[in-house]
Amino acid sequence: MEKVIEQTKIESFKQDNIDHTLFSWSVQKSMNPIEAVKADGVYLYGRDGKKYLDFSSQLMNVNVGHNNSKIKDAIKEQLDKMAYVFPGVATEVRGELGKLLKEIAPDNMKKTFFTNGGSDAIENAIKLARLYTGRQKIISKYRSYHGATYGAISAGGDPRRTPIDRDQMPGIIHVEDPYCYRCPFGHKPDSCKKECVSHVERVIQFEGPETVAAILMEGESGSSGCIKYPEGYWERIEIIAKKYGILIIVDEVMSGFGRCGNWFAIQNTSVTPDLIVMAKGINSGYVPLGGVMVSKDICDYFDDKPLPLGLTYSAHALACASAIANIKVMKENKLPERAKEMESYLIKKIDELKEIHPSIGDFRCTGLLGCIELVKDRETREPLVPWNAKPSEMGPTNTIAASLRQNGMMTFVRWNWIFIAPPLIITKAQIDEGVAIISEAIRLVE
Repeated sequence: MEKVIEQTKIESFKQDNIDHTLFSWSVQKSMNPIEAVKADGVYLYGRDGKKYLDFSSQLMNVNVGHNNSKIKDAIKEQLDKMAYVFPGVATEVRGELGKLLKEIAPDNMKKTFFTNGGSDAIENAIKLARLYTGRQKIISKYRSYHGATYGAISAGGDPRRTPIDRDQMPGIIHVEDPYCYRCPFGHKPDSCKKECVSHVERVIQFEGPETVAAILMEGESGSSGCIKYPEGYWERIEIIAKKYGILIIVDEVMSGFGRCGNWFAIQNTSVTPDLIVMAKGINSGYVPLGGVMVSKDICDYFDDKPLPLGLTYSAHALACASAIANIKVMKENKLPERAKEMESYLIKKIDELKEIHPSIGDFRCTGLLGCIELVKDRETREPLVPWNAKPSEMGPTNTIAASLRQNGMMTFVRWNWIFIAPPLIITKAQIDEGVAIISEAIRLVE
């Protein structure tokens, strides 16, 4: 590591970043970013030589870990052959990736339209659903995030959408979440009447089933708190969708590619989606890439009709090459199975943490996509920090985030949630390391 720092002995580049670039979702004057010079496995290294455990795979996308030689070699090899051609040209890597995706997806899936990332994949999935059904409305959840472009941020229920446009994109209808820990219908698990499902059907009936094109939901909830679907929820949603001729769009941007113990989280259910939106783990973030995989029925519809979708960098050769290598690495190392195995160990470690920290109200985890929810009181379940907290209410969150960074961890902290979504290659010893760092951060706010 000393050699790496020696080779990067340049004046601090932090100020150039602050002075000449804009940072996402941030008050610009408050930025104090880590100056990263190297990443390897489950660690990042700062310019000062400090090592950080990457406990959220950056933005839940570096599934195979950093600096994987096979993915790097695939990109270099493709670069020597051809970096870019326009999307109307066939390439070897485009065809191979499409075939690989079909092999790991549900049986009814046929073709993929490639995008630059998750947000524009959501945009194009919505377009496809509207074109195919001739209907306009999209049903999605309030506690969800589907991307930051105009249509995607409207489709999500995340409060970051509201400053963009008070009215947002037309045709988006939000419904309540199956948030069992904080049931919006006031039920306890032993008295559950699955109103989270019947509520969705009532909204569809109120809106007019003949106007609803698709139900859009995450395969597993991600940055909205990893709200775990109760058993049978997805299957009941599918029954409603089929009843009214509504398509199912499953957003697997965060939950796909081994993250939740299967290639796609929806494969943990018996549900057959019509469209699968993907990005992030498709190539572990080595090159920007996303896609929308569609069913045979939708593909057949466009056999004799024009497909009015297009992106300059759709099926970019370097991105496709990186994704092929990424999927092969995941297969060779059985990373989806590993995520499921490490889920059990992670739950065990957080259960142990609950005995130490009364502020841990709940822990929700599927595979290696998990979230600790912190409370002031376990009985009342009052959040440590309110949902969509104002800056003046964010003291505990800021303290936790500062402690994690000080003690050598990078992970996603939001309101009263601490996210745990490390690269799927993480070891038990590294999980122990991360849990200890989180424990110290929680201690500071108790």
